[in-house]
Amino acid sequence: METIKLDEFRARIKAQDVSDRSHAAFKCPMCKTVQSITSFARAGADTETAERQIGFSCIGRMTSAKSPRKEPDGDPCNWTLGGLFRLHEMEVIDDEGKAHPHFEVATPEEAQALEAALATTEGQS
Repeated sequence: METIKLDEFRARIKAQDVSDRSHAAFKCPMCKTVQSITSFARAGADTETAERQIGFSCIGRMTSAKSPRKEPDGDPCNWTLGGLFRLHEMEVIDDEGKAHPHFEVATPEEAQALEAALATTEGQS
């Protein structure tokens, strides 16, 4: 389990060097799918839902995905950190010292690749 302070969490997001915060990307601890607020919006989430779910629930919950598989297969799952099992790999310590489970911050390469992929599919249905 990796535990980081809020300042480090914010620095990692900034280091992704994406065009805006809606493209900040996180990786589901179960299926390893990289996702952003923009991903959630494309899956049909309104802005409030997308902002509430990012980094806490896999985008697969929006798309009626299957449960996590033993090995990630490139498809989203229906995992959420709000369930009975606490199978997360990262916690963020807030300014009051409280730990919050969170999806791992995607690497800059992963975040930029997701943003580029979403830009490529923009307008396609």
